[in-house]
Amino acid sequence: MPFPAPDPELAVRFLDGDADTAPLFAEARRLRDGGKGRVVTYSRKVFVPVTTMCRDRCSYCTFAKPPGAGGAYLTDDEVMTVVRAGEAGGCTEALFTLGDRPEDRWPAARAFLDRVGHDTTLSYVRHLTERVFAETGVFPHANPGLMDEETQRGLRRSNPSLGLMLENISQRLMEPGMPHHDCPDKEPSARMETIETAGRLRIPFTTGVLVGIGETGAEIVDSLFALEAVHRRWGHLQEIIVQNFRPKADTRMRHASPPTVRWFATVVALTRWIFGPEMNVQVPPNLTADFAMYLDAGINDWGGVSPLTIDWVNPEAPWPHLDRLRSVTEHAGFDLRQRMPVYPEFIAPEWIDPAVLARLVSVTDDRGYALVEEIEPT
Repeated sequence: MPFPAPDPELAVRFLDGDADTAPLFAEARRLRDGGKGRVVTYSRKVFVPVTTMCRDRCSYCTFAKPPGAGGAYLTDDEVMTVVRAGEAGGCTEALFTLGDRPEDRWPAARAFLDRVGHDTTLSYVRHLTERVFAETGVFPHANPGLMDEETQRGLRRSNPSLGLMLENISQRLMEPGMPHHDCPDKEPSARMETIETAGRLRIPFTTGVLVGIGETGAEIVDSLFALEAVHRRWGHLQEIIVQNFRPKADTRMRHASPPTVRWFATVVALTRWIFGPEMNVQVPPNLTADFAMYLDAGINDWGGVSPLTIDWVNPEAPWPHLDRLRSVTEHAGFDLRQRMPVYPEFIAPEWIDPAVLARLVSVTDDRGYALVEEIEPT
């Protein structure tokens, strides 16, 4: 009997334990193998934390810090030092991550921007990514929070792809006592507008969901179907990240329980089912000890993995060594390939700025994978 088409009600039943998930996992694997074959990808990156100041107050975050307690910007030279070290180590992606609009909350942020001659943090990010693109062989991938059309048009000239996690579509998570209260940049409609804008501009875009921050199964399902709908309109979502929450010390959610691995894997399998065989579905390999199990849930990508820099969002979780990533992937019967920050199917004139595209084509093979030494012992 054929597996049913994606259905929100059935998806919630899978998460609530009211339906057998074994057929779902089998369908997720079938879809992945049909669309992606037996290739699993990753991007070799450096993590560039442009600023650890932020105007939001997420109750689970240790990345954002106030001035005087770790909240600061990286200077031009500091950014270039990190990126050049990554280039020397074979990295092809510089992931630019930062807090949202800290200048709207912190005078220290405004003072820094005034010193470096930028009105906004987003303007500074554009300057940095343009410099990285001009002076190195590393490709920037900016994930700077909410972005309007002008910002995305500007970043497109140096970034082959952009990103913003939806996290969750639920307005309830913005209410007092919930994880996104007093976080204006986590407003679901604003995040969806950024994602929609990228579609209108034909920008390859990374997004996804954060699982385990207090949402219901129905809210996860609503989030996935909302992303599927915007992708159906524009075709621009290059990957869906499914990220599991990990409680951290010194946060208000430090005593919260993370999702169980099996239940989280069910969310992963649902993602493959909802988005179908062609979508790239990613789970970060550093947030679960036995990350190989997500291959059974239909993923085809491990995301950015760094041989040099920590995961600044989850600093307690070291990346797996690249040799281990290969060993685990190949032991499960897959071929591990290094990709660029943009996926092979988007390396085309309709998606990429001409100057960026020309360089991408020069450093990728005929299948769009990186022309580099795959993995070297470190």
